[in-house]
Amino acid sequence: MAKDWKDRLGMVYSTNPDFKFDKSEQSEEEALTPTQQDLRVMLDKKQRKGKMVTLVTGFVGTDQDLKELGKLLKTKCGVGRTVKEGEIIVQGDFCNKIIELLKNEGYKVKRSGG
Repeated sequence: MAKDWKDRLGMVYSTNPDFKFDKSEQSEEEALTPTQQDLRVMLDKKQRKGKMVTLVTGFVGTDQDLKELGKLLKTKCGVGRTVKEGEIIVQGDFCNKIIELLKNEGYKVKRSGG
């Protein structure tokens, strides 16, 4: 009970005498199967000092699954990548190759952007 107050740090005072604090657990999104995913692949160079990167967005699932997919793309393309904010960023222009790799894995993929 000593650490119970730390769970309520964002709680605003309640004047209701019957109020009970509900500890809501944040559940991670369930990973959809590859056939249910709707991924978008686009080429981007905004705010990257003119260097091109390939973005893969639209993945629904856990962070671990997203990192595994990013690792697969990194090894198949042979370049660096990062996974953050729900998207995979692969260095360079690999849109067509990534689309083919994702289709072979069973994902629904569309090219987005120009």
